[in-house]
Amino acid sequence: MKTLTIAFAAIAALSAGTASAKETINVGMCVSWPGYAMLDVAKQKNLLPDYDLNITNFEDPLGGHAALAAGQIDVYDCTADYVPVSVEAGLNEVNVAYLNPSYGVDHVILAAGMDPAALKGKKVAAPQAYIGQLLMGLWLDRQGIAPGDVTWVNLNADEAVGPMLSGDLAAAYMYEPWISKVLEAAPGAKSVVNTTDPEMLKTGIFMDSLYMNKDFIAKKRDAALAVLKAEWDARGYWHDHVEEVNALMAETLQWPVDDINAVIGTNGKSLDGGIYVFDFDESARTCGVLDGAPPFGLPNGSMPGSVALTNEWWIKLGLMKTKVDPAKGIDCSLMGDLVAQGYRQSFTAN
Repeated sequence: MKTLTIAFAAIAALSAGTASAKETINVGMCVSWPGYAMLDVAKQKNLLPDYDLNITNFEDPLGGHAALAAGQIDVYDCTADYVPVSVEAGLNEVNVAYLNPSYGVDHVILAAGMDPAALKGKKVAAPQAYIGQLLMGLWLDRQGIAPGDVTWVNLNADEAVGPMLSGDLAAAYMYEPWISKVLEAAPGAKSVVNTTDPEMLKTGIFMDSLYMNKDFIAKKRDAALAVLKAEWDARGYWHDHVEEVNALMAETLQWPVDDINAVIGTNGKSLDGGIYVFDFDESARTCGVLDGAPPFGLPNGSMPGSVALTNEWWIKLGLMKTKVDPAKGIDCSLMGDLVAQGYRQSFTAN
């Protein structure tokens, strides 16, 4: 009996050692956002069985990029607008895939009684160095208004509500629930553009992305490929089990499930007023590693063009000084490897 007990103890110790030998991949989310929660779904549904995912929610996009560049995390979900900034700064990170275009989340709200033609010299609000500032800049450009023709106020959507209602702002970048609050409290205020606008969608710049540390890719390429594949496997699982996964996201992000539904939708693909979830094939086409056209009028291999346009606008808005080589901030080789291995994924709304 004593020998048997020792044998069982040895097996248990060996099992524990095997379990603890799993390699850890450190993942960051820049903010609480359903589009960034797919790798947590992969973790919960054991879609990456050979690795442990250690996931950190930074609630600080710039802090997360700093951690990624320093190698404190390996993988990072955030917006694509940072790619040219990272190149100019020489950061040790690259964008490896486009994930989710904004599909109406982001709006420009015009104050009650304000006409676009009268915006010159007025105050407009948008969070500096964020997609809201790009959306505002592009829309103003349509009206023939240059960035220097208005006074920019660095406010997020929640911070802009009071100044919009008091008449201190002529226009502001907003998303829900702040849009509804302003429109209800200020009859005559209106949304003048959002990211379902075909011209905005065609830019490809209002996009969630997956970043990786360059050394992680170079030294642990198998792990990088595995975690990238898990991102798409989790999307496929979400498509087939939307109610279950939305509930998992609600628990992870500490959001009411109705708020999850209001961003990512319940049909397994997109929500007008929320986000559009790329499948693997759509993302691979924006990388240019799979034949065919991406959605929304984006050309095949559109990522460098989107980065270049973002770079152009950051210069116009005074946030960057130089034009950079977009290719230095992009690495589509991992997506290409998955294509070469035969990985494919295409799904539509349920």
